[in-house]
Amino acid sequence: MITELRVQNFKSWKDTDKLQIAPLTGFFGANSSGKTSLLQTLLMLKQTVERPLDWKGVIDFGDDNSLVNLGSFDDLIHGHKHDSPLGISLSWNLSEELNIEEIGEIGTLSFDLVIHSQENSISGMSFSYFASEKSFKVTRHGQDRCSVSTPWLSNQPGYMFRYYAVHGLYASDQQLFSLFQTRFENLFRSIRYLGPLREYPRQRYAWQGKHTQGVGQYGEDMVTALFSGRIQLRSLDKQIPQWLQRLDLIDSYRLNPISGSEKDYEFLVRKYKGGPEVRLTDVGFGVSQVLPVLVLCYYVPEGSILILEQPEAHLHPRVQSELADLLVEVVKERQLQIILESHSEHLLIRLMRRIAEEQISAADTAFYFCEMNEGVSEIERLNVDDYGNITNWPQNFFGDEMGDLAAKTKAEMKRKKANK
Repeated sequence: MITELRVQNFKSWKDTDKLQIAPLTGFFGANSSGKTSLLQTLLMLKQTVERPLDWKGVIDFGDDNSLVNLGSFDDLIHGHKHDSPLGISLSWNLSEELNIEEIGEIGTLSFDLVIHSQENSISGMSFSYFASEKSFKVTRHGQDRCSVSTPWLSNQPGYMFRYYAVHGLYASDQQLFSLFQTRFENLFRSIRYLGPLREYPRQRYAWQGKHTQGVGQYGEDMVTALFSGRIQLRSLDKQIPQWLQRLDLIDSYRLNPISGSEKDYEFLVRKYKGGPEVRLTDVGFGVSQVLPVLVLCYYVPEGSILILEQPEAHLHPRVQSELADLLVEVVKERQLQIILESHSEHLLIRLMRRIAEEQISAADTAFYFCEMNEGVSEIERLNVDDYGNITNWPQNFFGDEMGDLAAKTKAEMKRKKANK
């Protein structure tokens, strides 16, 4: 589980300072306030980790087929200032503690990445692993020269290792670096992402017996996950219908083989008990938009990290509130970590209520408000007490509701006076 994140000189962020990341973390704020950019730093690292072993790049900024496409270094560096290095730091809890002779027992690792550029190309980089205040740092100078700094280890000849663009380095402890690198890569392989624009429902879905890691960036692998979950004896067919009923969206669903086809299915739903079956394309759009969220939450392995953008999109306000209960349930019962970006007042207020009702503790949540000031994103953690109260609620957080009501009353009085 990720516990801390810091971003420097990334897009609209000059410096976030250290952000505490809880089991259920939410970023709120106006459009173009920098919320999505924070998630993109994690997605950038994930797609870098998942590059083939023979890839020789430093960091994967992405393309049209990636989780995130950030363009070039010039596109993402804050203020297009090449004298400012890009920095990403994070800490995470290990699923099981390590016992390393040179360090002792460790349950938390940290990673720090700094990238320098010159004329829109990377000119240097360094990354470090930290454990119990001891570090293992690798620095790349230019295109070919690298150095290793492990001041707390002896300078014995070691082995040759590779870390993305860093090749041919000698270090003094092969096992140590391998342990750190493996844990770092495992962390990012445990991340699943669902974007804000889920695909439209289809008339038919194909399944060729393959498995999937998630539901896809746009929910395009949702049906594959449903079939895969059945084969792996996961509880999707029990949990998802229950939630669809609780959300009052549909009563039931089934995947019906299309006659004359070996791999095509139609997604049939029953809107109310005893009602006729219709295709998913013939019910409200919100059903197809929330289904990938539900499937993802129950399909991924326990302990996974989910990054969700606007999970409430196209949902009725009451359903947005109920969606908060889904997130609380999977965080508690499946030990998932949820990191989301949202515009939903209803979702946040329900979470505040659940904290007051002790269904989730304030310590297991972290809510942030993002805003833009003169081209620079700023972030403030919302202070939530044990009763679910936010003591530093930002002005006009979700719009000026009281201002609109006051203006409406004033207009009403003016019209009535004129009519007299």
